[in-house]
Parts: sequence; structure tokens; C-alpha cells
Amino acid sequence: MKQKIVFKVQMNCERCRIKTLKVVSDADGVDSMGFEGERKENVVVIGDGVDAATLASCLRKKVGHTEIVSVALAK
Repeated sequence: MKQKIVFKVQMNCERCRIKTLKVVSDADGVDSMGFEGERKENVVVIGDGVDAATLASCLRKKVGHTEIVSVALAK
């Protein structure tokens, strides 16, 4: 089942956005991703079998402070 996961990632520069794209795109099961929010700080990931906790941990190591905002079934 596809799920929609929203992360809030602290991104201070364009380099942080590029790192975020790389980490998320390398994760298993990711079909699509994008940025949303006023400052593009929310990362929306849609995929099948994506482990939200592991992905959040990888983002914390590579980019910085990361929170899981929501996990829901994709429409």
C-alpha cells in the first residue's frame, strides 16, 4: 500500500535541499517526493514500503534536524 510521509527538515541553504533530495531518492520504495510549505521545509514522500523512521534517521545524519510530521495512506 502506498503511503504519504511528511517530514519537517531544517534546511538553511540550497546545498541542504540537494542533500535531502539525494537521501530521499536513494531510499528503497520511494516513488515520488517534493517540497511544500511556505519555506519549502516540508518534504513529502510517496512510496510503497518506505520505512519512515529509518529515512528520518538518515536525514538527521546527512542534513540536520528532522521531524516526522505525518504518515498516512496515499490517495
